Amino acid sequence: MRRKVPFAIVGLGVLVSACLMVRTGESLLPIPDRLTPGVHDLKKVQVLDRNGTPLSVTYQNRLNFHDFSPLHAMPPLLVDAFLESEDRRFFRHNGVDWVARIHAAVQNALALRVVRGASTISEQVIRMLHPRPRTIWSRWIEGVEAQRLERRFSKAEILEFYLNQVPYAHQRRGVNQAARFYFDRDSDSLSVAEVLALAVLVRAPGRMALRKQGGELERSVVNLASRMKARGLLSEEEYRSALEFKWSPAAPALPVEAGHFVQTICGADFSGNQNRGAQVVTTLDGALQGRVQKMLDTRLRDLSTVGALDGAVLVVDHLKDEVLAWVNGGGLSSDLPGGWIDAVLAPRQPGSTLKPFLYALALESGWTAATLIEDAPLVEPVGTGLHSFRNYSRTHYGLLRLREALGNSLNVPAVHAIQFTGQGRFLETLHQLGFDSLNRPAEHYGDGLALGDGEVSLLELVQAYAVLGRQGEWRPLRMVLDDAGHRHPARRIFQEETAALIGDILSDPQARRLEFGDGHLLRFPVQTAVKTGTSSDHRDAWAMGYSHRYTVGVWMGNLERKPTRGITGARGPGLVLRGVFAELNRSGNSRPLSSSSRLIPVMICRESGLLAGPCCPAIREHFKRETVPTSQCMLHGVVSTQEGASRSSRAEKEAEIAMLQPTRDLQLRMDPHIPDELEAFPFLLPQDPATQKVEWTVDGVIVGQTGPGEHRFVWKLVRGAHLAHARIWKASSYGPEETPVVPFVVK
Repeated sequence: MRRKVPFAIVGLGVLVSACLMVRTGESLLPIPDRLTPGVHDLKKVQVLDRNGTPLSVTYQNRLNFHDFSPLHAMPPLLVDAFLESEDRRFFRHNGVDWVARIHAAVQNALALRVVRGASTISEQVIRMLHPRPRTIWSRWIEGVEAQRLERRFSKAEILEFYLNQVPYAHQRRGVNQAARFYFDRDSDSLSVAEVLALAVLVRAPGRMALRKQGGELERSVVNLASRMKARGLLSEEEYRSALEFKWSPAAPALPVEAGHFVQTICGADFSGNQNRGAQVVTTLDGALQGRVQKMLDTRLRDLSTVGALDGAVLVVDHLKDEVLAWVNGGGLSSDLPGGWIDAVLAPRQPGSTLKPFLYALALESGWTAATLIEDAPLVEPVGTGLHSFRNYSRTHYGLLRLREALGNSLNVPAVHAIQFTGQGRFLETLHQLGFDSLNRPAEHYGDGLALGDGEVSLLELVQAYAVLGRQGEWRPLRMVLDDAGHRHPARRIFQEETAALIGDILSDPQARRLEFGDGHLLRFPVQTAVKTGTSSDHRDAWAMGYSHRYTVGVWMGNLERKPTRGITGARGPGLVLRGVFAELNRSGNSRPLSSSSRLIPVMICRESGLLAGPCCPAIREHFKRETVPTSQCMLHGVVSTQEGASRSSRAEKEAEIAMLQPTRDLQLRMDPHIPDELEAFPFLLPQDPATQKVEWTVDGVIVGQTGPGEHRFVWKLVRGAHLAHARIWKASSYGPEETPVVPFVVK
């Protein structure tokens, strides 16, 4: 009988062991093949700018995908602190530290509560990979899986995974995310005390959060510092540094505010493409984004007293089809009523900003830059009533050349232009340019489409102006660098000559003088096509521009649709546009707008637009070959056909005479080491022995005169933007010859 009892106990033990083994085998989960997060674990991607700067931070993923550091790149002190705090015998056990478990069990039994855990780093890694309820059975399974983990991976691989994935408060994972959250710095730039704080915070990140209280944390840091000093892991200086540190948690912030752009990226389903991995590298230039944001916010503060609260800026490189800056006033975190609305995408009335596309269509339909258009009060029937069209200034100028009509953004000539092209053709052209917001039939907009009836977005406008910058070719804009090709093939909207003419008109300060005066604000140091627009009741103010490489659009107004108190495109967005182009041109790669070799320069009469006669006020204009005027102006005297042709030919030759110095858009800088009254600059003309006299003119004032054979004049420098030209008398010439006006700047 006595023998049966031991056999029963042994049998029961075997049975229990067998059940334990079976149950354990059923509970074990497979160890992964590698300790890197897989795509299946990814819920949300991180968005980066073109240089790798984060534009978004997400903590919705179960594991840390975005802030990974290899073990060899981590500060040795940080590694030592975690090993001392979490698993001192990490390199000596096989996944389970039985000594620590026994000590923890004794301490917990004496205290009648759990005062100490004994999970090794390997067991904590298992807990991250295989989350389970915190039970005794789970602890058993974690121990078994931890031993299997250590048989598959090296200690260094396990420790690296742990330091990059260890959970902290507010869903932060890994030491890099924690360092930025608590101290707004990378982990490799932390002080001794901050490193120790990261090591002890993982035990109870919620209870010891720096933002709530620091007392318990400070005591834990001092305790860890003492243990590390005793083991020779801290020097005396480092130890004292840890004791004397005063906590001042930082408020972390993204280095670049681009919330609306990030929303657009994610909404465009880029995040759903799993081939992109955990991060999407965009075309955005974070540094430029920040500078443009500052410009816009500063200007909006200046204009807040006159009711302009919201604004947006979009900058693209139209040669590469890349979005470089996507800025909203105040950013996504703005406390303004419309801060959550992306003003780059919000449809608004475009004002006069559609006129360049209307005149481009007219140029393609037979008009020229010299075509005369009547500018007089105009009343047109609308339904059963009448509508009176007038210019912004309420001034009318009579017959004007197309160049002047567009340059001065006159409304009545634009109405005549859309009546020439047809409303339907113009709307169709706008659709080809990408204005999908104009989704009503042409009859709905009527002739008012020429003046900005309807609503379009800043993105649509910039994309359309980029077509002019590319000399008439439409291509889709890109927002992601690794986007494989364009979604749509490129297509030609306007002829190269048409786009070149529009760019020349929009960059010609003389063409806009009637309405804008000298227009110094819209006269840029580098040739830039500029167009402003203002909607009815001053609800929207626009400034659009493009150079040889960049297209920029600026909008200001109120997303609540309240009118401003007199804000115009030139007064509001124009200054921001100028500042953005100044920033873009800092690289020094600026050059004039692209022209077309197929355009023919011809001297015409300013008043009639026909070939200039001997007494005509002449100006040089460019024409497509098939549209070169063949008739001579008769307004300023009648001459024979042969004489007229001869003088016209001579006028064309005279137009070729140009100043050698200053060159167009030259920028001079005065030397601070030389007295201002001694600084001068030589104006130069090509040498010509036939020259009898030259009058040198700056800003319309004769500043000097030289005699026979002289081709040089020394002008005393004066700061500011200037216009220079020369009048030349030759012994055999018919009156004085005038050089083209040359803009230049003295700083």
